[in-house]
Amino acid sequence: MDRKVSPAATASPAKTASTANPPSPQRADNRRAQVIAAAARQLRENGYASTSMRKIASEAGILAGSIYYHFLSKEDLMSAVHDEGLKKISTSVRRAMEKESDPWLRLEAACAAHTGAILEADDFAGVVLADISRVSPDLQKLLNEQRNGYEEVFRVLIDELDLPPSVDRSLFRLSLLGSLNHASRWYKPDGRSPAEIAKTFVRMLRSGVGQ
Repeated sequence: MDRKVSPAATASPAKTASTANPPSPQRADNRRAQVIAAAARQLRENGYASTSMRKIASEAGILAGSIYYHFLSKEDLMSAVHDEGLKKISTSVRRAMEKESDPWLRLEAACAAHTGAILEADDFAGVVLADISRVSPDLQKLLNEQRNGYEEVFRVLIDELDLPPSVDRSLFRLSLLGSLNHASRWYKPDGRSPAEIAKTFVRMLRSGVGQ
């Protein structure tokens, strides 16, 4: 008399093991963070055009095809790295400004934290400061939206300042952040500290508007 065999008994060992031990969410999140960190290093060192998904996978220590489990494309990964970089800077800025109550001192503290974050030679900061004019229009739009979201804190800080009606607050913000970001091109560790640079720029603008 023939015995009936259950489907589970005929399953291959590999399939059974895979089903019994699926990747945990925590492990997947850790691997995703590992890929983002590897991408930040590659993007900062080689630039967007010269960075491939294969190079990033190799840097992260995973198979080339496995990277697509976490990110659909290089543009998707670039967006994630850029967003993570802005989050890191934003965290420093918000912590610094919360210690002050005076509007001008709050702005100085925020600018000092911003400048310190972009000058600390961090891979993520390098990606945030990178020229994005040569990426695709869709990616450029997304990255600019992320930057605008981060800059909202400076819009709020500058709106709180008692400035003359003739001052264009938008140009004030763009001039200030542009000066701070450009410091990455000439900054020397043995010169003025990031905090001193930031406060000097703020006070120069403040003096220029008669405050």
